[in-house]
Amino acid sequence: MWNGSLNYLCRYMNEEIQNLLTELTKGDRKALARAITLVENEIPGYEEILSGLKQDKYVPVIGITGPPGAGKSTLVNSLISVLVSDGSNRIGVISVDPSSPVHNGAILGDRLRMNEHFNNEKVFIRSLATRGALGGLSAKAIEVTELMRCAGFDYILIETAGVGQSEVEIAGLADITLLVLTPEAGDEIQAMKSGIMEIADIFVVNKADRDGADEFCKNLYQTMPLKGGKNIDIKVVKTIATQNDGVEKLVVAIKKHLEHKTKSDKSELMAEKAYRLILKKRMHDISKVKLKQDIEKELEQNTVFNIYNFINRY
Repeated sequence: MWNGSLNYLCRYMNEEIQNLLTELTKGDRKALARAITLVENEIPGYEEILSGLKQDKYVPVIGITGPPGAGKSTLVNSLISVLVSDGSNRIGVISVDPSSPVHNGAILGDRLRMNEHFNNEKVFIRSLATRGALGGLSAKAIEVTELMRCAGFDYILIETAGVGQSEVEIAGLADITLLVLTPEAGDEIQAMKSGIMEIADIFVVNKADRDGADEFCKNLYQTMPLKGGKNIDIKVVKTIATQNDGVEKLVVAIKKHLEHKTKSDKSELMAEKAYRLILKKRMHDISKVKLKQDIEKELEQNTVFNIYNFINRY
């Protein structure tokens, strides 16, 4: 009896997953939203959804990162407006908000700045919480991006949480990375150079109507870091996102950069994604709470604690 019920349940789940994948590939928004929820919360069947994904076209991922207050959300809103202006492009947006270290919740409010696109059937916006993940991204950012790649979009925009100089994970997920800065960041360039400055494909100087914008752009060119140890032509584009000023030039620069992506660039990006997914899978059964409990027991039993001998038992 139990075997029969279990077999029926398995068949039902498989049919549901296949139906969900079929609707997802047709670009159904509800199916995409449901798939993201299942994957993000690791609800039974989510691995089968990810394994069943089929991508029939190349969908570029545009990463938008930068410090808090640089105007990333407003810039994303303007980018959406330009990209959908010809009526042909479908845009998927992932907006990452930081989770509270106290209660683990997140406001998920960045997409409020994109409210003019909520009812646009060609735009899908999803907020994700970091859930303790470092690097300005959500713990499930790679998986959610792959879901979106298969949902019929032409571009995927990922806005990271506000980051500092060392949060560079977006470079391992996006085909092109925009670093959004403001003219007031001039004094911070040298401090940032060894970190997040090195991942940018395009520097976006937003709020360029403020004093010192031209001087800041000049300083950016003078302190331009090497990209991967190579002297690659990295663009600096001035924008005023609140007025949609300069955003069309930015889109032109993005498309030009994407045209020059090589197979080597794409394989390197895929290797980085695969590495992070493997690392996450290997660490899946490691709990910080249990680690703390095991260490407390070890300290009670031994006066000398060797952390290397301890971790070798895991």
